[in-house]
Amino acid sequence: MFQILAQPILNVLILFYKIFFSNLGLATIALTALVRLLLIPLTNPQMKSAQKIQELGPEMEKIKTKFGKNKQKLMQAQMELYKKHGINPTAGCLPQILNFAILISMFQVFNQVMRAGASAAETLNRSLYSFAQLPPNSTFNFQFLFFDLSRPDLIQIPGFVALPGILAILATVFQFLSSKMMMPVVKVQEKGAKATETQSDDISTMMQKQMLYFFPLMTLILAYTMPSGVMLYWLIFSLFTLLQQWLVNRYVNKGKMITETSHE
Repeated sequence: MFQILAQPILNVLILFYKIFFSNLGLATIALTALVRLLLIPLTNPQMKSAQKIQELGPEMEKIKTKFGKNKQKLMQAQMELYKKHGINPTAGCLPQILNFAILISMFQVFNQVMRAGASAAETLNRSLYSFAQLPPNSTFNFQFLFFDLSRPDLIQIPGFVALPGILAILATVFQFLSSKMMMPVVKVQEKGAKATETQSDDISTMMQKQMLYFFPLMTLILAYTMPSGVMLYWLIFSLFTLLQQWLVNRYVNKGKMITETSHE
């Protein structure tokens, strides 16, 4: 499993580390930007589908009112509606799985780099490709601004429990804001679920609504154990996600306005 994701990520991180004058913070930011660019073909359809689902709220409500007691016909009608408007309801699964897998791989990579210590070259070169090999007797500089990227990002208050630091807080805020942009879609589904007499839709919608807050909360919890280098990755990743979501929403809404104008 290490060779599938973590080893390539480690090699790219070390390559960027060498390019950016032994600055692990800049290397992490560059790696995050690269990961986001590679994920755009997967995340863009997910975000566009979410916006289209919001627009289909009234039609979805009619379908659930008409076929609420017949689950088979309800699902068939929903799939036909999705197909008609070019929506893939499963588009969001793969990006979420990949995001989580990459996050865990980043944790493995930073742990491996930290464990290398003074013998970084000897230890890491076993997992590095030829283009990323470290010179003999190489050591790592974990300092980035006023952060030690090898330690958890925590604020120590004498007499009180440690609190999440600025990297973890900003990552949580950006992740929450990007989740908040999805709230209209969940509200549409929630309103449609209330139109049926069964509780299956209500349970599904409730779970989706809770997931919007679950991941930001998990970010704060993970801040107590994750190296701040991983939190820096998650902060930049969440910022890129927020920006991408905003651009996709603007693009979809602009396309909708053009279509409506042409019909008039």
